[in-house]
Amino acid sequence: MALTGRAALLAALGSLPVGIWEPSWTGILAVNAPLALACACDFALAAPVRRLGLTRSGDTSARLGETADVTLTVTNPSNRPLRAHLRDAWPPSSWQPGTEVAASRHRLTVPPGERRRTTTRLRPTRRGDHQSDRVTIRSYGPLGLFARQGSHKVPWTVRVLPPFTSRKHLPSKLARLRELDGRTSVLTRGEGTEFDSLREYVPGDDTRSIDWRATARQTTVAVRTWRPERDRHILVVLDTGRTSAGRVGDVPRLDASMDAALLLATLASRAGDRVDLLAYDRRVRALVQGRTAGDVLPSLVNAMATLEPELIETDARALTATALRVAPRRALIVLLTSLDAAPVEEGLLPVLPQLTQRHPVLVASVADPHIAGMAKARGNPDAVYEAAAAAQAQAERHRTAEQLRRHGVTVVDTTPDDLAPALADAYLALKAAGRL
Repeated sequence: MALTGRAALLAALGSLPVGIWEPSWTGILAVNAPLALACACDFALAAPVRRLGLTRSGDTSARLGETADVTLTVTNPSNRPLRAHLRDAWPPSSWQPGTEVAASRHRLTVPPGERRRTTTRLRPTRRGDHQSDRVTIRSYGPLGLFARQGSHKVPWTVRVLPPFTSRKHLPSKLARLRELDGRTSVLTRGEGTEFDSLREYVPGDDTRSIDWRATARQTTVAVRTWRPERDRHILVVLDTGRTSAGRVGDVPRLDASMDAALLLATLASRAGDRVDLLAYDRRVRALVQGRTAGDVLPSLVNAMATLEPELIETDARALTATALRVAPRRALIVLLTSLDAAPVEEGLLPVLPQLTQRHPVLVASVADPHIAGMAKARGNPDAVYEAAAAAQAQAERHRTAEQLRRHGVTVVDTTPDDLAPALADAYLALKAAGRL
């Protein structure tokens, strides 16, 4: 129960004449007794809160940056009308900063025996599962002097998925894939390495593609057509250890890595390859295996939604053993991790031969664009010192990448905005070269 501001205002206004003309207990009682009686009547006429029926419906998932509408249905089984203020409580990250009060509070009037719906619009700022807390209802009487108040638990979960901002690069990468297939309007050989079929020679075809044996068996000149390797296995490994928690710009490294992994998985599934996902630090955080081409993207997005960086050092030896167990046959291992010198030299390099002797390996890492900006700074002593520190950091990073390349690893090291298309280009280059 709660007194309203209207009751307090009436008590204050009634106390003024008492204090001026009759400052006594009798005067105070003469003002407050009728007010107390009115409050008691107002409380009795307010609809009970505990008996209300509440149910939820609406969105159960949304991409980060998009909105999710959750509808709350309030049923009033009593014989008194419900005049209420309602607060639908969710975690603070369910709204943009400063918008929670307007988005979570609603006014509601429900006649006796009826029900009404109200919609709470969420705009989450973090990935993961957002669970509703409680619904607090304050029911007012007809005079607005006194209110009943109570809370109800109405469970609901909205899963916030990765935004997949790199999908804007997908059309250009698919066009490149069609070029590799030789399925463009230009008469080209196609840059694949697997024999596809024979067809009749057309002026403009590469004469090196003529199949002389097939030509000798028929009356027309036959040429070979080629296609990229298909039905290859791609294992995307996300390092969720402490280095993935570092923020580059406005997002953690892990989020940029996930965005690149989604573009690669979509492109590879369109190319006819099988894509699996492993997220690991000291134990398996997520594992997606054996999905069909149409199901791989929803499965990856759903598995990545709840991933968070763990503030522990990644066990490279256990990660390697798990990757080899998940991919027992030849596969392209795409490891999204950091190129910091210490974790690579002490953790990854000693166990890297176990991977490279059985699988082609591609390492992708998120570079900090702020360091590149620092390296170009000049004009005063502080800027020169910053530029020297940035150049040293870049040199260490290049040296680490060169060590990986000497083991036969393909390395992609670029800024968050360029990581996804660069990783897709590296995959297409390996596919065109027949190295999958």
